[in-house]
Amino acid sequence: MRFCKGCRGIAVILTFSKGWSWAGFTVCGLMVAPLLALVMQAFEPGETRFGQMFATVLPSYIANTFWLMLGVSVGSLLLAVPAAWLVARCEFRGRRLFQWALLLPLAMPAYIVAYVYTDLLDYAGPVQRFLRASFGWQSVTDYWFPDIRTLGGATVMLSLVLFPYVYLLGRTAFLEQSLSLQHAAKVMGCSPWQSFWRLSLPMARPALAAGVALVAMETMADLATVNYFAVSTLTTAVYDTWRAYGDLAAAAKISLLMLLGVFTLFALERMARRKQQLFQKQLLLEAPEPYRLKGWREWLALGYCSLLLLLAFVLPFVILGSYALDYWQQSWNSDFWQYSLNSLTVAAISSVLCLLLAILLMFIRRLSPRKWDILPSRLVSTGYALPGTVLAIAVLIPLTWLDFRIDDLYALFERQGPGLLFTGSIAALVLAFCIRFAAIAIGSIESSYKRLSPSLDMAAISLGKTPGKVLALIHLPLLRSGIFAALLLVFIEAMKELPAALLLSPVGFHNLATQVFQYVSDEQLEQGALAAIVIVLVGLVPLIYLNRSLEQNN
Repeated sequence: MRFCKGCRGIAVILTFSKGWSWAGFTVCGLMVAPLLALVMQAFEPGETRFGQMFATVLPSYIANTFWLMLGVSVGSLLLAVPAAWLVARCEFRGRRLFQWALLLPLAMPAYIVAYVYTDLLDYAGPVQRFLRASFGWQSVTDYWFPDIRTLGGATVMLSLVLFPYVYLLGRTAFLEQSLSLQHAAKVMGCSPWQSFWRLSLPMARPALAAGVALVAMETMADLATVNYFAVSTLTTAVYDTWRAYGDLAAAAKISLLMLLGVFTLFALERMARRKQQLFQKQLLLEAPEPYRLKGWREWLALGYCSLLLLLAFVLPFVILGSYALDYWQQSWNSDFWQYSLNSLTVAAISSVLCLLLAILLMFIRRLSPRKWDILPSRLVSTGYALPGTVLAIAVLIPLTWLDFRIDDLYALFERQGPGLLFTGSIAALVLAFCIRFAAIAIGSIESSYKRLSPSLDMAAISLGKTPGKVLALIHLPLLRSGIFAALLLVFIEAMKELPAALLLSPVGFHNLATQVFQYVSDEQLEQGALAAIVIVLVGLVPLIYLNRSLEQNN
């Protein structure tokens, strides 16, 4: 039987997609294996500290985690919703500035904001010193001032940093609401406030719920802020159990509790997004007419957005900058350059590996005729929801086992083994970063693939090109913008990641994030300010990219 070129092309895909599918599932298996090892370790019988902790301190850790997540979720919602509605549906001076500037707190890691405000508001800080000098107070018994190093203080600090997640999704939801519904509200005699409360807010609820779920997951993953504020949570329990006691089994059991909480939040976030998509499809989307604010209303909107931006980004950034200038000579040394090089190396390797992984999985997903070939990309993408401490323990379990088995193999031949080949090098850290940040690269490549017409694939295949040549000659050149975005975003996230770096870095290996953590733990924030400034400036790059994307879409 003779086949036309197009039919032969389809036959090529059907023949080669089996090999590509096996490659995709193999890579997926390697990425998911640490989580499976974590679950197996958690259920393995044996004596651990988990039983003792469960009977004594673990219930309070769970309660602190719950109240912290609840407080930060509510705080982020209260901060973000007014700002999102004002920027999306109102017209006032400075609106165009605030629509992107209110995203800047995302570039400021929560632990850096917490360190700055603690130094500013603590008993020995400038604020309380000014109060004592102004009113003649002599000691803490003469006046009351809120203690920032508490659960409430941690809640405020995390809310200031994480509210942009809710703001971004809420702003998008408010912008996408139908103009016809706004006209209907005006016909019914609703004021702008009534329109917001009765119409805009209920319609944006799925998007806001998705943002709150993301905030809750980031709160659960936080280690440095709660550790510095002496607030014991499940994250600090995992860190202390492994670092202080070396009990990997107990750390795995606590990590499993966190894992269950994360996937619950992940499922709720997915559900909220699905409801949002179905709801928005039923609307006729038109550009909404903004409410023009005048007089005291305009000043109130301007003041609220300005104060939020000042507290969440401008003030901490300025204080860090002043510290960095004052301690420039002490900070600008060979250690700083070595830590920067370490951060650069790990981030570069991780970003390249994540990119290759994303291209492979999304290419298989695009060309494979089998529905189940979508699973590898979906499963790998769930890694971004994992807290860094949980992921670190999950990576340690199989790599520690592998290190011991390699040493045992060397011992059979009466030779000295390589020792901690994986857990004693940056290999464990790179693997953890790949598992955690592969979802970012997959999302970027997926977005670029959606702009490529399937007819390009069929045209190339009809000319006799194999799937590999289709990828090399057509897809990769057309995916340049997505490839650049994936490399950039993963690189920057890897530069900022702290919990996994603390648990998985080899002995004597430090990067910028761990350097800042160490300086602050030693109450020497000023000497770590330069490294903190570098982390913040690097974090601004994806926000600039995101802002450009939002401007193009709007």
